[in-house]
Amino acid sequence: MKGFKEFLLRGNVVDLAVAVVIGAAFTNIVNAFVKGVINPLVGLFGAKDLASYSSCLKGPCEVNAAGEVTSGIYILWGSVLSAALQFLITAAVVYFVLILPMTRFTAKRKTLDEEMAEAEAKEVALLTEIRDVLVTSQR
Repeated sequence: MKGFKEFLLRGNVVDLAVAVVIGAAFTNIVNAFVKGVINPLVGLFGAKDLASYSSCLKGPCEVNAAGEVTSGIYILWGSVLSAALQFLITAAVVYFVLILPMTRFTAKRKTLDEEMAEAEAKEVALLTEIRDVLVTSQR
C-alpha cells in the first residue's frame, strides 16, 4: 500500500488527473463552438450538420426512419470531417491559449534568471577582488 500511496501522490499523476478533467470540460466548449458556429457556417453551403454528409459506395442506398442503413454501403465522411474540425479547433485553442503564452512566459523567466545569475557572478567577482585587495594591503 505504501508504494501505491507514493504513486498516487506523485506530482505527475495529480497533474494528469487535472489535465483529464480540464480536457473533458474543454471538449464541451469545443463541441458547442462547432455546433453553434462552424455547423451554421457550413450550412451556408449545404446541410447544417456536417454529420449529414455521406456518399453511397454501393447502391441503391436506403436508410430507414431510425437512420440505419438498410441497403447499400454508406460512407459517412461528414462525421469524419466534423471530428477533424473539432480536433483542429481544439489543437489551435490549446496551442494559442496555453502553449504559446507559456512558452513566452518561460522564455522571459529564463532571461530574467540568466540576468540574475550574471549579476550574481559579477558581484562574486567584485567581492573576490575586494577580498584580494584587503588581503594584500594587510601584508
